[in-house]
Amino acid sequence: MSESTITQLPDPSGFSADPFTDVIRDGARKLIEQAIHAELATLMAAFSKETLEDGRARLVRHGHLPERDVMTGIGPVPVKVPRVRDRGAYEDKITFTPSILPRYLRKAKSIEELLPWLYLKGVSTGDFTEALEALLGPKAKGLSAKTITRLKADWWMDYELWQKRDLGSRRFLYIWADGVYFKP
Repeated sequence: MSESTITQLPDPSGFSADPFTDVIRDGARKLIEQAIHAELATLMAAFSKETLEDGRARLVRHGHLPERDVMTGIGPVPVKVPRVRDRGAYEDKITFTPSILPRYLRKAKSIEELLPWLYLKGVSTGDFTEALEALLGPKAKGLSAKTITRLKADWWMDYELWQKRDLGSRRFLYIWADGVYFKP
């Protein structure tokens, strides 16, 4: 008989393990879709009067882009972005990119802010994958040790730029105080 002191954490990305998280994730997906469709409706209304020579609409809906997962604080949330097609032969083609969901967004800003915080709290580069899987579930993609190493290099360059910034145009007031405390 083997005794194990390792505690298994529940899988937050499993859709059957926690119904509450499933409801939250599904609600987030629906809210994102509503916001994207509202923005698309605004774009379509703005160009509704523009037509081709044969009377057809210049801008039409054209299916969806492939579904992708966006990593959020509640785990991956699947999103689908509608596609539009500009049938006109104009140089300025109309494309649709929702402001809430830019083209290459894969992680929410809160996740990007979580990574430096975990690093500063002492989580080693090799343990990031395990820590993020415990927080976000095993489907936490793009958060590997290589990603953390790349981010550390970027943070180091930012730090070096910060150290070399010019402070000549600013004036600082400082007070130097020295003292000794005696306990009577």
